[in-house]
Amino acid sequence: MVIPMIDTANLTKKFGDLTAVDNLTLHVDEGEVFGFLGPNGAGKTTTVRMLCCLISKTSGSAQIGGYPIGNKEDSLKIRKIIGLVPDNVGLSENLTAYDNLDFYGKIYDCSDAQRKENNKRFLEMLGLWDKRNVLAGTFSKGMKQKLAIARALIHEPQVLFMDEPTANLDPEAAKTVREFILQLKKEKKTIFLNTHNLDEAQRICDRVAIMNTSLRAIGTPQELERSVSGRKTVIGLEQQVNDAVLAALKKLALKNLSSESDTVTFDVEDPDKENSPVVEAIIKAGGHVRSINVVGSTLEDTYLKLVRK
Repeated sequence: MVIPMIDTANLTKKFGDLTAVDNLTLHVDEGEVFGFLGPNGAGKTTTVRMLCCLISKTSGSAQIGGYPIGNKEDSLKIRKIIGLVPDNVGLSENLTAYDNLDFYGKIYDCSDAQRKENNKRFLEMLGLWDKRNVLAGTFSKGMKQKLAIARALIHEPQVLFMDEPTANLDPEAAKTVREFILQLKKEKKTIFLNTHNLDEAQRICDRVAIMNTSLRAIGTPQELERSVSGRKTVIGLEQQVNDAVLAALKKLALKNLSSESDTVTFDVEDPDKENSPVVEAIIKAGGHVRSINVVGSTLEDTYLKLVRK
């Protein structure tokens, strides 16, 4: 049985009459990159702050690594196994990059050897080793963001919470951060990624949740795409669709197969796997393929539909 690294049940946070997070129930497994999507004001940051024991919950429950949030003793245990990259990095700008990491390593009671090893490791992985003796206050926004990620990992946490980690970064810096997240996944780190960057979520997340005060949907990016409307493959031929081609395709038991003039259309769930045998069947039947297009809903379609409800 897989025990979730992050587990919430009806987690709720109210600020007076305002409900910021409403009955949130979700489970995130060890080693998963989990995307938490939603517009500004959807409750994403409030959720992370509760899970990181920075603010109290109003009702419901949550556990991180088996420790429940909501009491002082377990909150300290949770903070030892998590790292947080906030939307406002909050570095000590009068310290060098190296000293920023060393300072936080001391706060987490890391040994001298562990701090020395991890300072070098993470600065090198994020391309900042050559800047280790430069004051953080002189860094660009992208460099500060990468330094904040290294800082959050200095004590080798099991869970990393990241709040819009690539917001306002240039394409090269954003790419470095995404690649770094995927490297952490290989090391079995659990990544909880707050973002409204749909392309980023689709590239790196195993599953995503769409949030707008309450949870609207959860699943893999592909599952959520199909939840709005199924995808179809449209194959264009260089000639009219003839009886031989249709007969060959009917043997494949395609869903909702139809033809019109020089095109054939059918439903697909996994185009990468399902399209190849169709193309082979057309060619064997004497047809000549001109084009192949997959149409249907995207993650953006799903996101917009669910958020606007």
